[in-house]
Amino acid sequence: MIRRYISLFTALFILVGMIPSFASAASLDNWSKRSPLMMMDVIYGNGTYMAVGEGGTILTSSDGTNWTFHGSGTGKYLLAVTYGSDKYVAVGEGGTILASSDGVSWTNHTSGTADTLRGVTYGDGKYVAVGDNGTILTSSDGASWTNSTSGITNFLYSVTYGDGKYVAVGTNGTILTSSDGASWTSSTSDTANILHGVTHGDGTYVAVGDNGTILTSSDGASWMGTTSGTTNLLSDVTYGNGMYVAVGADGTILTSSDGANWTSSTSGITNDLYGVTYGNGKYVAVGLGGAKLTSSDGVNWTNQSWDTLSQLHSITYGNGKYVAVGAMERY
Repeated sequence: MIRRYISLFTALFILVGMIPSFASAASLDNWSKRSPLMMMDVIYGNGTYMAVGEGGTILTSSDGTNWTFHGSGTGKYLLAVTYGSDKYVAVGEGGTILASSDGVSWTNHTSGTADTLRGVTYGDGKYVAVGDNGTILTSSDGASWTNSTSGITNFLYSVTYGDGKYVAVGTNGTILTSSDGASWTSSTSDTANILHGVTHGDGTYVAVGDNGTILTSSDGASWMGTTSGTTNLLSDVTYGNGMYVAVGADGTILTSSDGANWTSSTSGITNDLYGVTYGNGKYVAVGLGGAKLTSSDGVNWTNQSWDTLSQLHSITYGNGKYVAVGAMERY
């Protein structure tokens, strides 16, 4: 995803009685639009969709259609959100960390850093947030946070958990791994390219980034570069139904069943793609110009875009619905 970007070309529209988001029914045939504020991330957890973004905005919905605004107590950008152990945790600009057990009432917790936090995940009883200048914070309850020594000053953009390990990626090909969230080890990536996203599936970690970079690892420690067949920026990667799908600039879509061998799929568009997810038997990719592409096999994609003014940053699936969030662009 492109959580590190805060667009200078965003026009904010706040319409009375309407909440910013983009939502669809699981059929993907009909998408309905709500007033687009700058939203950066969306997840589904504990029966609730949770979207966060510009100005500390937090929105929740039980059905993906009707949304409620909740006061966060901060005016900072919120760039990422996760759910785990009966708690939502959102992170963002200036070291902001918010936590909530119900998605309605939020508490601003002391992070101990002024660095912007750009990614957060939950796994094995622990929340892990990553961000600028190599910042890594951990918490067992979402309230008390500890600064872990990363040993680097590179920016970290994404973090995931899988198979007993946390993996964080960022600038200059940075890859850090940890089994406990406290002690981190730098892994050799053999690339200086920025890594934008990382996922885990079927026993393999996959990281993607600039210039078509794709790295894979079975243990999180030893990484191998693979031939992607493209030099386009890859912004996000997901795993579902036995397949990895990576998306990026100029409508790039790549698929792999093993993480090592990748095939380019025809998207039919040249819009940059920023986010991808899997749910209900379908892959869905979103991006610039309101791009929304769907596929049941990762190979054949259908263009369902309809709003050339929107920029969709993130997408999730839950409770029978896909929800994508983003912003409006000024031309």
